[in-house]
Amino acid sequence: MREAQRYAAANWFRDCYGTDPAGVWHAPGRVNLVGEHTDYNDGFVLPFALAQGVRAAAARCGDGMLELRSRQAPGDSVRVHVESLAPGSVCGWAAYAAGVAWSLLEAGHAIGGARVAIDSDLPQGAGLSSSAAVECATAVALTGLYDAAVPLLELARLAQRAENDFVDMPCGIMDQSASLQCIRGHALLLDCRSLVTAQVPLDVAAAGLELLVLDTRARHEHAGGAYADRRRACEQAADLLGVPALRDVTGLGELDRLDDPALRRRARHVITDNRRVQAMVSLLRAGAVRDAGPLLTQAHRSLRDDFGISWPQADVAVDTAVAAGALGARMMGGGFGGSVIVLVPAGQSASIVTAIGDEFRRRGWPGPDVVPASPEAGAHLMT
Repeated sequence: MREAQRYAAANWFRDCYGTDPAGVWHAPGRVNLVGEHTDYNDGFVLPFALAQGVRAAAARCGDGMLELRSRQAPGDSVRVHVESLAPGSVCGWAAYAAGVAWSLLEAGHAIGGARVAIDSDLPQGAGLSSSAAVECATAVALTGLYDAAVPLLELARLAQRAENDFVDMPCGIMDQSASLQCIRGHALLLDCRSLVTAQVPLDVAAAGLELLVLDTRARHEHAGGAYADRRRACEQAADLLGVPALRDVTGLGELDRLDDPALRRRARHVITDNRRVQAMVSLLRAGAVRDAGPLLTQAHRSLRDDFGISWPQADVAVDTAVAAGALGARMMGGGFGGSVIVLVPAGQSASIVTAIGDEFRRRGWPGPDVVPASPEAGAHLMT
Protein backbone atom coordinates (compact mmCIF):
# COMPACT_ATOMS: atom_id res chain seq x y z
CA MET A 1 0.00 0.00 0.00
CA ARG A 2 2.70 2.51 0.97
CA GLU A 3 4.76 1.73 -2.11
CA ALA A 4 1.65 2.24 -4.24
CA GLN A 5 1.01 5.58 -2.54
CA ARG A 6 4.60 6.71 -3.08
CA TYR A 7 4.45 5.65 -6.72
CA ALA A 8 1.12 7.44 -7.27
CA ALA A 9 2.45 10.66 -5.73
CA ALA A 10 5.60 10.52 -7.86
CA ASN A 11 3.49 9.96 -10.97
CA TRP A 12 1.31 12.92 -10.04
CA PHE A 13 4.47 15.06 -9.79
CA ARG A 14 5.53 13.92 -13.27
CA ASP A 15 2.08 14.77 -14.62
CA CYS A 16 2.35 18.25 -13.11
CA TYR A 17 5.95 19.15 -13.92
CA GLY A 18 7.25 16.69 -16.52
CA THR A 19 10.20 15.52 -14.39
CA ASP A 20 10.86 13.15 -11.50
CA PRO A 21 10.60 14.38 -7.90
CA ALA A 22 13.62 14.32 -5.62
CA GLY A 23 11.49 12.45 -3.09
CA VAL A 24 8.05 11.83 -1.69
CA TRP A 25 7.31 12.82 1.89
CA HIS A 26 4.31 11.61 3.91
CA ALA A 27 2.59 13.32 6.84
CA PRO A 28 -0.35 11.59 8.53
CA GLY A 29 -3.70 12.80 9.68
CA ARG A 30 -4.50 12.29 13.31
CA VAL A 31 -7.16 11.01 15.65
CA ASN A 32 -7.33 12.70 19.02
CA LEU A 33 -8.20 10.05 21.58
CA VAL A 34 -9.14 12.64 24.22
CA GLY A 35 -8.35 16.27 25.04
CA GLU A 36 -10.33 18.55 22.73
CA HIS A 37 -9.87 22.35 22.70
CA THR A 38 -7.40 21.95 25.54
CA ASP A 39 -4.33 22.64 23.40
CA TYR A 40 -4.71 26.41 23.07
CA ASN A 41 -5.55 26.50 26.79
CA ASP A 42 -2.03 25.24 27.62
CA GLY A 43 -3.52 21.86 28.53
CA PHE A 44 -3.00 18.23 27.60
CA VAL A 45 -3.92 16.19 24.52
CA LEU A 46 -3.56 12.55 23.52
CA PRO A 47 -3.59 12.10 19.72
CA PHE A 48 -2.29 9.31 17.53
CA ALA A 49 -1.31 9.33 13.86
CA LEU A 50 -3.31 7.59 11.15
CA ALA A 51 -2.04 5.59 8.20
CA GLN A 52 -3.97 7.98 5.97
CA GLY A 53 -2.37 11.31 5.23
CA VAL A 54 -0.84 13.69 2.71
CA ARG A 55 2.02 12.93 0.33
CA ALA A 56 4.19 15.78 -0.95
CA ALA A 57 6.29 14.86 -3.99
CA ALA A 58 8.83 17.63 -4.39
CA ALA A 59 11.99 18.87 -6.09
CA ARG A 60 14.11 21.98 -5.88
CA CYS A 61 13.40 24.84 -8.27
CA GLY A 62 16.42 27.04 -9.08
CA ASP A 63 14.50 30.19 -10.01
CA GLY A 64 13.27 30.83 -6.46
CA MET A 65 9.66 30.06 -7.34
CA LEU A 66 7.35 27.95 -5.18
CA GLU A 67 4.92 25.94 -7.29
CA LEU A 68 2.08 24.09 -5.60
CA ARG A 69 -0.43 21.69 -7.10
CA SER A 70 -2.88 19.25 -5.55
CA ARG A 71 -4.52 16.19 -7.09
CA GLN A 72 -7.55 16.97 -4.91
CA ALA A 73 -7.80 20.52 -6.38
CA PRO A 74 -6.37 20.13 -9.88
CA GLY A 75 -7.57 23.48 -11.15
CA ASP A 76 -6.20 25.48 -8.23
CA SER A 77 -2.42 25.73 -8.68
CA VAL A 78 -0.09 28.39 -7.28
CA ARG A 79 3.21 29.82 -8.53
CA VAL A 80 4.81 32.49 -6.38
CA HIS A 81 8.35 33.66 -5.58
CA VAL A 82 9.32 32.47 -2.11
CA GLU A 83 10.77 35.86 -1.22
CA SER A 84 7.41 37.53 -1.92
CA LEU A 85 5.40 35.27 0.39
CA ALA A 86 3.41 37.18 2.99
CA PRO A 87 0.18 36.56 4.91
CA GLY A 88 -2.72 36.97 2.50
CA SER A 89 -0.61 36.43 -0.62
CA VAL A 90 -1.90 32.87 -1.16
CA CYS A 91 -5.44 31.64 -0.51
CA GLY A 92 -7.30 28.35 -0.38
CA TRP A 93 -5.69 24.98 0.28
CA ALA A 94 -2.32 26.22 -1.01
CA ALA A 95 -2.05 28.76 1.81
CA TYR A 96 -1.34 25.91 4.25
CA ALA A 97 1.65 24.80 2.18
CA ALA A 98 2.87 28.26 1.19
CA GLY A 99 2.58 29.39 4.79
CA VAL A 100 5.09 26.75 5.82
CA ALA A 101 7.66 28.06 3.32
CA TRP A 102 7.04 31.59 4.64
CA SER A 103 7.33 30.44 8.25
CA LEU A 104 10.61 28.62 7.59
CA LEU A 105 12.06 31.69 5.87
CA GLU A 106 10.88 33.97 8.67
CA ALA A 107 12.70 31.72 11.14
CA GLY A 108 15.94 32.07 9.19
CA HIS A 109 16.03 28.68 7.48
CA ALA A 110 17.57 28.71 4.01
CA ILE A 111 14.62 27.45 1.98
CA GLY A 112 14.58 28.19 -1.74
CA GLY A 113 12.28 27.51 -4.64
CA ALA A 114 10.50 24.20 -5.01
CA ARG A 115 7.93 22.36 -7.04
CA VAL A 116 5.48 20.45 -4.86
CA ALA A 117 2.69 18.09 -5.90
CA ILE A 118 0.23 17.16 -3.15
CA ASP A 119 -1.80 13.95 -2.97
CA SER A 120 -4.02 12.89 -0.10
CA ASP A 121 -6.29 10.10 1.06
CA LEU A 122 -7.62 12.06 4.04
CA PRO A 123 -11.24 13.18 3.75
CA GLN A 124 -11.37 16.97 4.03
CA GLY A 125 -13.62 18.40 6.73
CA ALA A 126 -13.76 15.10 8.61
CA GLY A 127 -11.88 16.39 11.65
CA LEU A 128 -8.79 14.29 10.88
CA SER A 129 -6.51 17.31 10.46
CA SER A 130 -6.00 17.31 6.71
CA SER A 131 -4.79 20.92 6.86
CA ALA A 132 -2.01 20.16 9.37
CA ALA A 133 -1.03 17.14 7.28
CA VAL A 134 -0.57 19.43 4.26
CA GLU A 135 1.55 21.75 6.40
CA CYS A 136 3.69 18.97 7.83
CA ALA A 137 4.18 17.14 4.52
CA THR A 138 5.33 20.42 2.99
CA ALA A 139 7.56 21.13 5.99
CA VAL A 140 9.42 17.82 5.85
CA ALA A 141 9.64 18.06 2.05
CA LEU A 142 11.17 21.55 2.05
CA THR A 143 13.57 20.85 4.90
CA GLY A 144 14.51 17.58 3.23
CA LEU A 145 15.15 19.23 -0.12
CA TYR A 146 17.35 21.90 1.42
CA ASP A 147 19.04 19.75 4.08
CA ALA A 148 17.71 22.00 6.84
CA ALA A 149 18.14 20.21 10.16
CA VAL A 150 15.08 21.54 11.98
CA PRO A 151 14.14 19.65 15.18
CA LEU A 152 10.62 18.23 15.10
CA LEU A 153 9.48 20.41 17.99
CA GLU A 154 10.55 23.56 16.16
CA LEU A 155 9.05 22.29 12.93
CA ALA A 156 5.71 21.79 14.69
CA ARG A 157 5.87 25.36 15.99
CA LEU A 158 6.65 26.69 12.53
CA ALA A 159 3.80 24.73 10.96
CA GLN A 160 1.46 26.07 13.63
CA ARG A 161 2.69 29.60 12.94
CA ALA A 162 1.92 29.10 9.26
CA GLU A 163 -1.68 28.29 10.14
CA ASN A 164 -2.02 31.00 12.80
CA ASP A 165 -0.34 33.90 11.01
CA PHE A 166 -0.39 33.05 7.30
CA VAL A 167 -3.78 31.31 7.04
CA ASP A 168 -5.29 33.27 9.97
CA MET A 169 -6.65 30.18 11.71
CA PRO A 170 -6.09 30.34 15.51
CA CYS A 171 -5.32 26.64 16.00
CA GLY A 172 -3.25 25.13 18.78
CA ILE A 173 -0.18 22.98 18.24
CA MET A 174 -1.69 19.52 18.73
CA ASP A 175 -2.31 18.62 15.09
CA GLN A 176 1.15 19.55 13.88
CA SER A 177 2.81 17.82 16.85
CA ALA A 178 0.88 14.62 16.22
CA SER A 179 1.59 14.60 12.49
CA LEU A 180 5.32 15.05 13.10
CA GLN A 181 6.07 13.26 16.37
CA CYS A 182 3.80 10.22 16.74
CA ILE A 183 5.26 6.72 16.57
CA ARG A 184 3.59 3.48 15.58
CA GLY A 185 1.61 1.68 18.26
CA HIS A 186 1.46 4.70 20.55
CA ALA A 187 -0.54 7.80 21.35
CA LEU A 188 1.32 11.06 21.97
CA LEU A 189 0.81 12.73 25.34
CA LEU A 190 1.54 16.39 24.72
CA ASP A 191 1.78 19.09 27.36
CA CYS A 192 0.78 22.06 25.24
CA ARG A 193 2.46 24.55 27.56
CA SER A 194 5.92 23.03 27.88
CA LEU A 195 5.59 21.01 24.64
CA VAL A 196 7.07 18.04 26.51
CA THR A 197 5.87 14.79 24.99
CA ALA A 198 5.62 11.17 26.07
CA GLN A 199 4.76 8.11 24.02
CA VAL A 200 1.89 6.12 25.55
CA PRO A 201 1.30 2.51 24.40
CA LEU A 202 -2.00 2.10 22.55
CA ASP A 203 -2.68 -1.52 21.64
CA VAL A 204 -6.43 -1.96 21.46
CA ALA A 205 -6.18 -5.27 19.60
CA ALA A 206 -4.31 -6.88 22.50
CA ALA A 207 -7.26 -5.91 24.71
CA GLY A 208 -9.75 -7.55 22.33
CA LEU A 209 -11.03 -4.20 21.11
CA GLU A 210 -11.17 -2.06 17.98
CA LEU A 211 -11.13 1.69 17.43
CA LEU A 212 -13.39 2.97 14.69
CA VAL A 213 -13.44 6.42 13.19
CA LEU A 214 -16.75 7.25 11.56
CA ASP A 215 -16.81 10.21 9.19
CA THR A 216 -20.36 11.51 9.67
CA ARG A 217 -20.06 13.34 6.32
CA ALA A 218 -21.26 16.53 7.96
CA ARG A 219 -18.56 18.98 6.90
CA HIS A 220 -17.19 21.62 9.21
CA GLU A 221 -15.80 25.07 8.43
CA HIS A 222 -14.66 26.76 11.61
CA ALA A 223 -11.76 28.98 10.47
CA GLY A 224 -12.40 32.48 11.74
CA GLY A 225 -15.85 31.52 13.04
CA ALA A 226 -17.14 29.47 15.92
CA TYR A 227 -13.74 27.92 16.63
CA ALA A 228 -12.28 31.39 17.16
CA ASP A 229 -15.29 32.31 19.31
CA ARG A 230 -14.60 29.37 21.61
CA ARG A 231 -10.96 30.33 21.91
CA ARG A 232 -11.86 33.91 22.81
CA ALA A 233 -14.31 32.65 25.43
CA CYS A 234 -11.59 30.52 27.03
CA GLU A 235 -9.17 33.44 27.06
CA GLN A 236 -11.82 35.69 28.59
CA ALA A 237 -12.61 33.13 31.30
CA ALA A 238 -8.93 32.74 32.16
CA ASP A 239 -8.51 36.51 32.34
CA LEU A 240 -11.51 36.90 34.66
CA LEU A 241 -10.17 34.11 36.87
CA GLY A 242 -6.74 35.76 37.01
CA VAL A 243 -4.78 32.84 35.55
CA PRO A 244 -2.53 32.64 32.47
CA ALA A 245 -4.68 29.88 30.95
CA LEU A 246 -7.54 27.58 31.95
CA ARG A 247 -4.99 24.83 32.54
CA ASP A 248 -4.11 26.70 35.74
CA VAL A 249 -7.60 26.41 37.25
CA THR A 250 -7.25 23.72 39.91
CA GLY A 251 -10.84 23.27 41.06
CA LEU A 252 -14.26 23.48 39.45
CA GLY A 253 -15.45 25.56 42.39
CA GLU A 254 -13.38 28.44 41.08
CA LEU A 255 -15.78 28.72 38.14
CA ASP A 256 -18.45 30.11 40.47
CA ARG A 257 -16.57 33.40 40.16
CA LEU A 258 -17.66 33.63 36.52
CA ASP A 259 -20.97 35.47 36.22
CA ASP A 260 -21.56 34.43 32.60
CA PRO A 261 -23.00 30.87 32.52
CA ALA A 262 -21.67 30.33 28.98
CA LEU A 263 -18.13 31.12 30.12
CA ARG A 264 -18.55 28.75 33.07
CA ARG A 265 -19.57 25.95 30.72
CA ARG A 266 -16.71 26.56 28.30
CA ALA A 267 -14.16 26.60 31.12
CA ARG A 268 -15.67 23.52 32.77
CA HIS A 269 -15.16 21.50 29.61
CA VAL A 270 -11.49 22.47 29.37
CA ILE A 271 -10.80 21.65 33.02
CA THR A 272 -12.58 18.30 32.95
CA ASP A 273 -11.11 17.27 29.61
CA ASN A 274 -7.60 17.90 30.93
CA ARG A 275 -8.48 15.52 33.75
CA ARG A 276 -9.79 12.96 31.27
CA VAL A 277 -6.50 13.03 29.38
CA GLN A 278 -4.59 12.19 32.55
CA ALA A 279 -7.07 9.46 33.45
CA MET A 280 -6.81 7.98 29.94
CA VAL A 281 -3.02 7.91 30.12
CA SER A 282 -3.16 6.07 33.44
CA LEU A 283 -5.52 3.47 31.98
CA LEU A 284 -3.44 2.90 28.86
CA ARG A 285 -0.21 2.56 30.81
CA ALA A 286 -1.93 0.03 33.08
CA GLY A 287 -3.19 -1.93 30.07
CA ALA A 288 -6.80 -1.23 31.07
CA VAL A 289 -7.93 -0.10 27.63
CA ARG A 290 -11.41 -1.58 28.10
CA ASP A 291 -12.05 0.86 30.95
CA ALA A 292 -11.38 3.82 28.67
CA GLY A 293 -14.78 3.70 26.97
CA PRO A 294 -16.72 5.72 29.56
CA LEU A 295 -14.13 8.51 29.36
CA LEU A 296 -14.88 8.89 25.65
CA THR A 297 -18.62 9.17 26.25
CA GLN A 298 -18.10 11.62 29.12
CA ALA A 299 -15.93 13.73 26.83
CA HIS A 300 -18.66 13.78 24.18
CA ARG A 301 -21.27 14.99 26.65
CA SER A 302 -18.89 17.71 27.81
CA LEU A 303 -18.22 18.84 24.23
CA ARG A 304 -21.94 18.76 23.47
CA ASP A 305 -23.35 20.35 26.62
CA ASP A 306 -20.55 22.54 27.98
CA PHE A 307 -18.51 23.51 24.94
CA GLY A 308 -21.45 23.51 22.52
CA ILE A 309 -19.65 22.24 19.44
CA SER A 310 -21.30 18.92 18.64
CA TRP A 311 -23.69 18.40 15.73
CA PRO A 312 -26.77 16.18 15.21
CA GLN A 313 -25.04 13.37 13.32
CA ALA A 314 -22.36 13.08 16.00
CA ASP A 315 -24.90 12.93 18.82
CA VAL A 316 -26.91 10.26 17.04
CA ALA A 317 -23.80 8.25 16.18
CA VAL A 318 -22.57 8.29 19.79
CA ASP A 319 -25.94 7.39 21.31
CA THR A 320 -26.60 4.64 18.75
CA ALA A 321 -23.10 3.17 19.08
CA VAL A 322 -23.32 2.91 22.87
CA ALA A 323 -26.83 1.44 22.69
CA ALA A 324 -25.57 -1.15 20.17
CA GLY A 325 -22.72 -2.34 22.41
CA ALA A 326 -19.85 0.12 22.00
CA LEU A 327 -17.83 0.72 25.15
CA GLY A 328 -17.71 4.44 24.48
CA ALA A 329 -17.76 7.06 21.75
CA ARG A 330 -17.28 10.77 21.21
CA MET A 331 -17.12 13.47 18.60
CA MET A 332 -13.62 14.68 17.84
CA GLY A 333 -11.92 17.59 16.17
CA GLY A 334 -12.78 21.27 16.14
CA GLY A 335 -16.52 20.61 16.11
CA PHE A 336 -19.65 21.45 14.09
CA GLY A 337 -19.01 18.52 11.75
CA GLY A 338 -16.51 15.78 11.09
CA SER A 339 -15.93 12.42 12.72
CA VAL A 340 -16.75 10.29 15.74
CA ILE A 341 -14.37 7.84 17.42
CA VAL A 342 -15.87 4.62 18.79
CA LEU A 343 -14.32 1.95 21.03
CA VAL A 344 -15.90 -1.43 20.34
CA PRO A 345 -15.32 -5.07 21.33
CA ALA A 346 -13.55 -6.99 18.58
CA GLY A 347 -16.01 -8.62 16.20
CA GLN A 348 -18.84 -6.19 16.92
CA SER A 349 -17.77 -3.32 14.68
CA ALA A 350 -19.91 -4.42 11.71
CA SER A 351 -23.13 -4.62 13.73
CA ILE A 352 -22.47 -1.27 15.41
CA VAL A 353 -21.69 0.46 12.10
CA THR A 354 -24.85 -1.09 10.63
CA ALA A 355 -26.95 0.19 13.52
CA ILE A 356 -25.58 3.71 13.07
CA GLY A 357 -26.09 3.58 9.31
CA ASP A 358 -29.68 2.42 9.74
CA GLU A 359 -30.41 5.26 12.16
CA PHE A 360 -28.80 7.79 9.81
CA ARG A 361 -30.86 6.60 6.87
CA ARG A 362 -34.02 6.71 9.00
CA ARG A 363 -33.32 10.39 9.53
CA GLY A 364 -32.59 11.01 5.86
CA TRP A 365 -28.82 11.35 6.27
CA PRO A 366 -26.21 9.56 4.16
CA GLY A 367 -24.53 6.76 6.06
CA PRO A 368 -21.16 7.43 7.70
CA ASP A 369 -17.87 6.36 6.15
CA VAL A 370 -15.59 4.12 8.19
CA VAL A 371 -11.96 5.27 8.37
CA PRO A 372 -9.50 2.58 9.55
CA ALA A 373 -7.80 3.76 12.74
CA SER A 374 -4.56 2.34 14.05
CA PRO A 375 -1.63 4.25 15.60
CA GLU A 376 0.99 4.81 12.90
CA ALA A 377 4.24 6.75 12.44
CA GLY A 378 4.60 10.48 11.99
CA ALA A 379 5.93 12.40 8.99
CA HIS A 380 8.78 10.82 7.04
CA LEU A 381 10.45 10.42 3.66
CA MET A 382 8.85 7.51 1.84
CA THR A 383 11.41 5.02 0.53
